Amino acid sequence: MTENLTKKTFLEKVFNYEKNKEWVFEGKVPAIIDFYADWCGPCKMIAPILEELSEEYEGKINIYKVDTEAEQELAAAFAIRSIPSMLFIPMNEQPQMSNGALPKQELQKLIQEVLKVEI
Repeated sequence: MTENLTKKTFLEKVFNYEKNKEWVFEGKVPAIIDFYADWCGPCKMIAPILEELSEEYEGKINIYKVDTEAEQELAAAFAIRSIPSMLFIPMNEQPQMSNGALPKQELQKLIQEVLKVEI
């Protein structure tokens, strides 16, 4: 299951940008963060794909969602200008941002290449 993040849970589970200037990932497994809004059509299209991926990769990656309307500070912290935007967070490397609604095959490819995770 994907999990919605608030600023508080983001700081605990992903990155405490109030405490750290340099990127320090707080997670135990790689993660994807979907920055979305309820009114966004492409965001609604990829939501079920992200749910499928969260089940297929259960225990191997976490998939989080951030509502850019409710969590404007988080959206601003990552300079989100268009949605959907997805942040791919590998364990020991810098995160990479992807913009737009990607098909499932493309998301799986990014999970393998960026997050270094196989099904």
